[in-house]
Amino acid sequence: MNRTLLLILCDFLLLTLLALTRWETAEPERPNEATAAPSETDESATTAADDIVELMKLSFEDQQAEQAALAAELEAKAAALAERESSIDQLQTSVAQLDAEKRNLSSTLVQTQQAASQLRDQVTSASNDAAASRARVEQLQRDLEAREAAAAKQAEEVARLAAEKATAQAEIQNLNVAVRVAEQEKTLLRETAATYRAQAEVEREERIKVQETTVQLAEGVGQLAEKSAEITAEIRENRPINANTLFSEFLINRVPASFTAIKAGLFGADLTRQAEARTILVTDGQQTYAVMHIEDTVFKLAEPSSEWRELRAMLRKDSVRAAATKLIFLGRDPRVVAIPIEASQAKALGVKVYKLASDPFRFPEAVLINHGGEGYGEVPFKLAADLPGYVSMDSRLVRRLVGDFTASRGDLVLSKTGELLGIMVNSELCVMIDTFTPSATIQTGNVTGQNVEGMLNAVRERAANPRQGMRGPR
Repeated sequence: MNRTLLLILCDFLLLTLLALTRWETAEPERPNEATAAPSETDESATTAADDIVELMKLSFEDQQAEQAALAAELEAKAAALAERESSIDQLQTSVAQLDAEKRNLSSTLVQTQQAASQLRDQVTSASNDAAASRARVEQLQRDLEAREAAAAKQAEEVARLAAEKATAQAEIQNLNVAVRVAEQEKTLLRETAATYRAQAEVEREERIKVQETTVQLAEGVGQLAEKSAEITAEIRENRPINANTLFSEFLINRVPASFTAIKAGLFGADLTRQAEARTILVTDGQQTYAVMHIEDTVFKLAEPSSEWRELRAMLRKDSVRAAATKLIFLGRDPRVVAIPIEASQAKALGVKVYKLASDPFRFPEAVLINHGGEGYGEVPFKLAADLPGYVSMDSRLVRRLVGDFTASRGDLVLSKTGELLGIMVNSELCVMIDTFTPSATIQTGNVTGQNVEGMLNAVRERAANPRQGMRGPR
């Protein structure tokens, strides 16, 4: 029997006993009422029994209801218990899984700790390696800087050596040129010596003849002597000087003329231009000049006028310097520039001063010296009929003795008598120089205010129209 049901029945019986018990004070028994008492007692007993039965029915019904409720509750609790047992099973399963996960995590933790330990070791090793690498990098950086410094020093040394090599090559080239010039001069001197020896032999023979004539004609000694001197002078004047001799003399007596001009350039900076011409000294009997074409100076006819601020010119020979005080543009052709110098300066330079050709047409050929001595040759010339004061040089018939060249502006032209005939103003025309009358003059030094631009424009106009204002005296 269910324990709970037993407890309920016990409680019911206890309550029944308590209900049937009379708790009032018992009265003493009376004889006269003996008959009536059993009747009342039986009636009371019947009523009580019915009540008990009714009560028991009610109690039984209540007990059934309660039992049903308890059964329902029992089923609910059984279901809850089953759920709890299921939950317990699930929890046990979860606990088992958690234990397994715990074991796995413990194992993983151990492995992770071992890996962390290894990583710490690796980090320590890497830190040590990094420190060593930094030290090596710093050392390599220092080595690189040292090598870069050494490379820069070597580059500077290479540049210096290259400059020295270029200088040495330039000197060697200059020496080679000097050697070639010296060889040419030596050849010319040999030819000149041979020519002089031939002339001396001819003159010796002439002197012998004159002496014989003098002996035979003793009475006319004075007249014959004078006539002999005249004949000798005439022979010398009428005998053309060898072109080699003239060129050799030119090489010995040529004078470099250097020019420096300064003007304002872009952004306020000064612009300096320099030029050099190799020429000779010439005299008209009163003044000594150095002559050259305007294109051989700092002035260029093809470029527009510029506001030059300063101009300097200098003649030099070896260690001697002669500063020019002015430049003049010739009246016959202003493309020809002359630098007047003092007699003391000419003497200090120690070179031959050439004369102007007194009879330029004595010989049909002249000696043309190209670019200050780069080449020379004999060239026939003739008067330019439409340009008095000019001669036309037939450059197609130039007999070139040294160098392969064509006649060009600025070339000097010497007559076969060793005098200056003129200067080439282009590749065909040579202006004859017989006077140094200026058309314009520039004082050297500070040229501001001298209207240099106007002078150069006038030169350009006259150069563009050679038949206007460039005719010489007839």
